[in-house]
Amino acid sequence: MEKIMVGRGMLTDGAVWLGDEGGMARLRVPVTGGGLDVTWLKERDERYLVFSLEAEAEHSVPVNLLVYSSREESGEPVFGIRFGVLPQILTGICVDLTWLDAHALFPETCPGQLKIVCQGRRVDREEISRIVLASLPMDEETELKLSELTLTDTRPGEFPLPDVKLVDELGQNKRKEWGSKLHSIGEMKEMLERQAGEADMGYPYEDWTEYGGWKKKKLAEGTGFFTRCKEDGRWWLVDPLGYAFFSVGPDCVVARSDCRVDGVEKWMDWLPDREDPVYGRMYELHEKWPPVGEARRKCTLFSFEQANLYRAFGEEWYEEWKRMLPGQLRKYGMNTLGNWSDDRLLGTTGMPYVTSLPRFPGTEQNIFRDFPDVFSEEYRLDAEECAKAMQAKSRDPWMVGYFLRNEPAWAFVDNLVIADEVLYNPARTVCKERLVESLKAEYQTIEALNGAWNSSFEEFEDLYESQAHVSQWSERAGRDMHAFSRKMMEEYVGIPSRACRKADPDHMNLGMRWAWVSDPDVVTGWENFDVFSINCYAYDPTAAIQNIVDLGVDLPVLIGEFHFGALDAGPSSTGLKGVASQYDRGLAYKYYCQRAAAHPYGVGCHYFQCYDQFVLGRFDGENYNIGLFDICSQPYPEMMEAVKACGADLYEVAAGEKMPAEEKAERTAMIAF
Repeated sequence: MEKIMVGRGMLTDGAVWLGDEGGMARLRVPVTGGGLDVTWLKERDERYLVFSLEAEAEHSVPVNLLVYSSREESGEPVFGIRFGVLPQILTGICVDLTWLDAHALFPETCPGQLKIVCQGRRVDREEISRIVLASLPMDEETELKLSELTLTDTRPGEFPLPDVKLVDELGQNKRKEWGSKLHSIGEMKEMLERQAGEADMGYPYEDWTEYGGWKKKKLAEGTGFFTRCKEDGRWWLVDPLGYAFFSVGPDCVVARSDCRVDGVEKWMDWLPDREDPVYGRMYELHEKWPPVGEARRKCTLFSFEQANLYRAFGEEWYEEWKRMLPGQLRKYGMNTLGNWSDDRLLGTTGMPYVTSLPRFPGTEQNIFRDFPDVFSEEYRLDAEECAKAMQAKSRDPWMVGYFLRNEPAWAFVDNLVIADEVLYNPARTVCKERLVESLKAEYQTIEALNGAWNSSFEEFEDLYESQAHVSQWSERAGRDMHAFSRKMMEEYVGIPSRACRKADPDHMNLGMRWAWVSDPDVVTGWENFDVFSINCYAYDPTAAIQNIVDLGVDLPVLIGEFHFGALDAGPSSTGLKGVASQYDRGLAYKYYCQRAAAHPYGVGCHYFQCYDQFVLGRFDGENYNIGLFDICSQPYPEMMEAVKACGADLYEVAAGEKMPAEEKAERTAMIAF
């Protein structure tokens, strides 16, 4: 173990040395971001980089460990580890340097720390040209305090947490005031009782069908199920009655346990005993977190949403909420329950919904991250098993369709050639056997392969040894690897799609909800879908939708996630797109949705998410002010009035009868992880 003092000589451009205070280095970083040059890490063999960090800010602060490569001509980092810290809280940080091999996307955090995400490709030590520990760009200069940096092979125990209170008895941010903040249980109960009385008002627009479709545009005779239609170059979804349907609504319409409390219990004004006969039922263990690596602590979640509803309605809280929440969504002009909504709402509330496979098929041996061994019989059989879950709702007319999965972790690496990972992975997978067989058939002799690939194998059997970056060896090697990657994608998409179609022939396959199209090969197999889905965090989705079209996909495009957050209410982070205020959140929502509707391939956009995230972080550490509703089930009034205004002429915009909204929100820096 070695401790390295932070000094003036480590500062990146723009960072200002403010001195040393009680063993903590103080520095001011500019609005463009900044921090320390720690390139010396590439020469060290220790596994962990450990330090403490405090940000003197009114909001959470995201920090990156950025890795640059001598092989990257653009000068952009090829890998980054991003994490967040709460404002004005001394936070212990432990970075596992084995993450640089890109095996983990969302590692486990230390108590008190916000989310960690590892993005980029695998990095070899010898290619590293620079490593920087730096804050992200923000809207103001920020003072950071850092302890000495410790390099060690032993993971540290728990870091001490300061004795402060950060969460009030209702689960709200205790250190912030805003106009709609509630200050007592009585005030919250009165608000919820008033909302419950307004729950059965229906859609606010006379020209909407019972499904939320548009009575002014009949596209076909109703089939009794949702379907799709292309008319004059414009894609539409079609409701069960045959009317045009544009899908809008929030993801995660569920009052669930998602406030992570293990290790930070002391920061809350109120937290019930886990054996409490009433509130003890509102705890849950997330046994599958973290998704990769050993769990260092038990991910314990509590539901302040449920607790608050119980305080208002008693034992009947769930039935009241089940009636109230969908009713409020209809009242404000939303017609879809988005992904991950409460299963008990689906098909029982008179509101259309989307769903997803409870589990995407997998194999015991993966190729890279969560990409399975798709040519194996194991994958086919598991796909058939997973698809059985679709049978239960196969006759439900309220289901718009189903997603196969959400944001595959392997596709978070830009320009990933998945066939490269087949040859890099030392396991003798069925995919590797198929690849070697195809190369034997193509080249016949190892000499011919070596000539084409600029390689020096003695026999084809050598390909079963781990090989790195094969697609970069020669132009021909690149073509071969991309071609086999597309074959893998055909199996990856086609096998579960066919299994689901067999289990449920009447509902639409809504695709994979790609985080983004990280490589053109990703769209391979789109013909298996009825709708192509992406998650698109942007202020305007037009370019992302058009990119799908330009890649040759002739399908309606549904956006599965987008959001906007501000710092004037609730939690201390904006989420992936920041705006100046709650009013601006509403402006941004209307601008986004109407731009999606104006595109001839856009057929819907689902807002992420229904509720704010917990001020101390959900299961993975996200703590964003992104909800339509706060943690007390109270709608943000500025946001919801904009939602209602958006829906009033959404169909006219989609039909080309009106122009989309022009007024833009005031944008701010992203405070997210």
